[in-house]
Amino acid sequence: MAHEGPSTLRQSSGQAGSGQGFTVWFTGLSGAGKTTIAHALEPVLRSRGLKVETLDGDVVRTNLSKGLGFSKEDRDTNILRIGFVAHLLSRNGVAVIASAISPYRDIRDQVRAQIGDFVEVYVKCPIDELVRRDVKGLYEKALRGEIPNFTGVSDPYEEPLDPEVVVETDRESVEESLAKVLAAIEQRGYLPAAAPPK
Repeated sequence: MAHEGPSTLRQSSGQAGSGQGFTVWFTGLSGAGKTTIAHALEPVLRSRGLKVETLDGDVVRTNLSKGLGFSKEDRDTNILRIGFVAHLLSRNGVAVIASAISPYRDIRDQVRAQIGDFVEVYVKCPIDELVRRDVKGLYEKALRGEIPNFTGVSDPYEEPLDPEVVVETDRESVEESLAKVLAAIEQRGYLPAAAPPK
């Protein structure tokens, strides 16, 4: 099914403070920092008067997508389910923060087209840094061939071609990455600007 490309969806209908819903979609490899930045974003949005819901890929998999495996079809189904819930929430005035690896570009584009008011954040981090951070040793096992279908090692991750935001968590603090995301949301009129300090 054909859908509008990202460029046609960049013009936001949101007006600051209008109750317009939108979705901030964090994509990136496991351990890159998606959940950390998403958790930092949530209280800021609430403090600006927005209704907020966070959809974490791992949590959704446990509850909404229980029983799915890690084939491409199952991964796509999981992401489309997260996208559908985000669509329902955002069209009802909720600011949705979605955090999921979402490795395949075409599925992310489908979710973007469905939601419309969409800010894609690519949480970028090189593999050597992800291996260093990985206390469970999953990347090392995947690199040794002990874990099949591991995204970024034995399964593909398709980087976003034109995301609204790129954060590089091996070079930036959480605060620096968060500031980039907030700036993008504000520029699109979804988020009232912070009140200046008195």
